Amino acid sequence: MEEALLLARAQFGLNIGFHILFPTLTIALAWFLLGFRLAYQRTRDPSWLATYKLWVKIFALTFAMGVVTGVTMSFQFGTNWPRYMTTVGAIAGPLLSFEVLTAFFLEATFLGIMLFGMNRVPDWVHITATALVAFGTTVSAFWILALNSWMHTPAGHVQAGGQWIAADWLPVIFNPSFPYRLTHMLLASGLTASFVLAGLSAWRLIHAPFDSGAMRTLRAGLRVAAVLVPIQIFVGDQHGLNTLEHQPAKIAAVEALWHTERGAPLVLFAIPNEERKRNDYSVELPYGASLILRHDPRAEIKGIDAFEPDRPPVAPLFFAFRAMVGIGVLMLLVSWYGAWRTRRAQQAPPWLLWVLAAFTFSGWAATLCGWLVTEIGRQPWLVTGVLRTAQAVGDISPAQLGASLTGYILTYAALFTAYMVVLTHLAGKGAEPDPPADVISMPVARAAE
Repeated sequence: MEEALLLARAQFGLNIGFHILFPTLTIALAWFLLGFRLAYQRTRDPSWLATYKLWVKIFALTFAMGVVTGVTMSFQFGTNWPRYMTTVGAIAGPLLSFEVLTAFFLEATFLGIMLFGMNRVPDWVHITATALVAFGTTVSAFWILALNSWMHTPAGHVQAGGQWIAADWLPVIFNPSFPYRLTHMLLASGLTASFVLAGLSAWRLIHAPFDSGAMRTLRAGLRVAAVLVPIQIFVGDQHGLNTLEHQPAKIAAVEALWHTERGAPLVLFAIPNEERKRNDYSVELPYGASLILRHDPRAEIKGIDAFEPDRPPVAPLFFAFRAMVGIGVLMLLVSWYGAWRTRRAQQAPPWLLWVLAAFTFSGWAATLCGWLVTEIGRQPWLVTGVLRTAQAVGDISPAQLGASLTGYILTYAALFTAYMVVLTHLAGKGAEPDPPADVISMPVARAAE
């Protein structure tokens, strides 16, 4: 049973970790596309149209990857976690249905117009379709984060006939952690898209230094990132305070605080020792944790010992959180310097282009680290205080789970490789303006002669 539980968690973690990459990019990229489309409508500059057409291809590719991996992930609720749906399906099912009905159908309906309708519908219809697709991606995040947040901080539910049902949908949706998680995720999407935009533009400029369109999108990505990173830091701090209130065991694990104490230190680095319940090779800032978490250097912070045995593992949370924060600090430095360095320049220094290219997927890395903190930090609960993870796993053998996990790993490795090849190929080609109408008509005229 323990082996099956571990494999089921690993398989679902792989699926959701792979899936989350693509919505994290498309949510904000859709709004960038709306900006490019409006810029072309306002200026009639062909380079804006070329930029839009390039990035709409990247959006379509990423959106398709998100749909495929999302469908695969949803099947696992029934195959690997059947007791999840039989216990809280009356809440999870409607929230997932709301996402399909209000967001996915909206995106799917207008995505075709957005991709193929530019020369077939009036401009205002095409712009409206682009706006609705962008709005749909955000609505989709709203419903998915509502469900995920409810699993962390459930509210508005009652038990009836062995199932948990919604007594009031407003508290279910707007549960205590939802506003913080939604805002944090939308900002993460904005940063992911900004760095992908800047990084792939830098990749193009490495090969074509005088591509003005790539320089324009590089500036756009850096400027948006420079604004969003400080906001994300503030929101992340507020999210942490909310987590301290509602999930203190997660914070204790993140900070590797083994014992409740006043004036708790901030552990900058250590190797958490689960067996002996201590930190080896610890580097600490005295009173730091109490100051950050309670804004009082002498405040008491509950340690891991206060939550035994219902507490998450320490090492994964400790390291993933610090990796996320470290990446965030580097993103702040790179975006601020890059925005300043390219504010008026027609070209960027080659070394800066290589740095930006290296940071292309830094948003993905930070998001995955944050997701590990969020989901592992909920353990041993699948729905906090309602359903334990071990109670939800299905009656499936470790051999079957191991075979399917191997299949997923191989399939996703192939998919991701193909995705990256296409992505870098599109970025390397850059945005190519449409040829003038008279150039297009010349071969036709010659043929008629």
